[in-house]
Amino acid sequence: MKLFTILLASIFVNNFILVKFYGICPFLGVSKKVSTAFGMGMAVTFVMALASAITYFVQVYLLDAFDLGYLQTIAFILVIAVLVQLVEMFIQKISPALYGALGVYLPLITTNCAVLSVTLLNVQEQYNLLESVVHGVGGALGFTLAIVLMAGVRERLETSEMPKWMDGFPGSLITASLIALSFLGFSGML
Repeated sequence: MKLFTILLASIFVNNFILVKFYGICPFLGVSKKVSTAFGMGMAVTFVMALASAITYFVQVYLLDAFDLGYLQTIAFILVIAVLVQLVEMFIQKISPALYGALGVYLPLITTNCAVLSVTLLNVQEQYNLLESVVHGVGGALGFTLAIVLMAGVRERLETSEMPKWMDGFPGSLITASLIALSFLGFSGML
């Protein structure tokens, strides 16, 4: 039951983008098309899940074992950077169109604070390996949900008649704020 609670809380109640406002750069930059947003979400899901597992071992068997806790952020960023490079090479090989569509935002997963924060929160909450991975996957699914919802709304806005002042970025910010407000309704559920 605890794993289910961690999963639901990380997707809805503590959504990294809509509640904690982590990962806003790719959220606004890659959310113009649903297909691109979904691809980015899957890349982030892969990186977050693996980063959660690997950083657990780094924390327990390296940093804690040798009293090197002060190197935590650097070590975690290094792990995330390696994972992002692997994902980038994989996507470039498998789907050049998605690789081109993601553009600069794919390597920026390395510095995406949502990815780093999930690894740091796993340590802070003292999650075991399974709980860490579930929290990472849940956080990534919440990220994917938010970015795909935003992309769907932005695609609809492109074909809708809107006031001139709402074209482009202002409309995106208003949309993001309304989606974030809707997720506020989940607070207190878990």
